[in-house]
Amino acid sequence: MQIQKCINYNLERCDSFMKENIDNISKYLLENNIKPSFQRIKILEYILVNKNHPTVDDIYSKLIKEIPTLSKTTVYNTLNIFLNSNIVRYIYTEDNELRYDYMEENHGHFKCNSCGEIYDFKIDIDYFKIPELKKFKTIEKNVYYKGVCPKCLGN
Repeated sequence: MQIQKCINYNLERCDSFMKENIDNISKYLLENNIKPSFQRIKILEYILVNKNHPTVDDIYSKLIKEIPTLSKTTVYNTLNIFLNSNIVRYIYTEDNELRYDYMEENHGHFKCNSCGEIYDFKIDIDYFKIPELKKFKTIEKNVYYKGVCPKCLGN
């Protein structure tokens, strides 16, 4: 990740990179008709940088150290704003687990039953033509696999 590289190298360049990154996120939010509050910027930055398909609790627990006034309600509300603007999407991985993913190109997800890690993989979801759904209006398409990842298979 660029931010991690930045942290490992030079604090002065890191400050410049972080400011530019925040400016870009702020601009992106404005382009999507979202007021770029500090909390919203940091929540989106977390999702963009970590790519770990976080839960609300994950986001809250990581950002509360940096933003002591942050509440879980703010995280929920912000994610709902992002959902409504198609910036993020839900990923249902278990019956009681809701995760969030940045809306970039269409891709599938693989969850390892052993370590719980979720991996993205490229897939042309639009390639699948399903005759039974011809008369339906599809709003969202997801491809989701479960199994055991290579790291866990090696152990």
